[in-house]
Amino acid sequence: MSTPFDELAALDRLIHEPARLAVTTALSACESADFLYLQRITGLSKGNLSSHLGKLETAGLVEITKRFKGKTPQTWVRLTEAGRTAVDEHWQRLDGLRRRVDDWRPDTGEEQ
Repeated sequence: MSTPFDELAALDRLIHEPARLAVTTALSACESADFLYLQRITGLSKGNLSSHLGKLETAGLVEITKRFKGKTPQTWVRLTEAGRTAVDEHWQRLDGLRRRVDDWRPDTGEEQ
């Protein structure tokens, strides 16, 4: 019989990694966000955020758009439909696991 901990170990690591979970969760609350905003709310360095966004983009979970405001470059990020679904399903899975852990009792082979 599997435990909630088995399911926890099987979570999608692409989304579950803390920095990417922060980014995708922030993006799930809005239509899109600019790079500097994501950097500010996640506390990630530019390089670290860029790296995580690259992984999410490669997986098809985010779309990155670069444009200029005057002569200033801007990078905008939005969740794709697949990304929005993935982050919603991930949080639902975590909520379900939390409830299962609350109800879980170890099978020690002894009477309780």
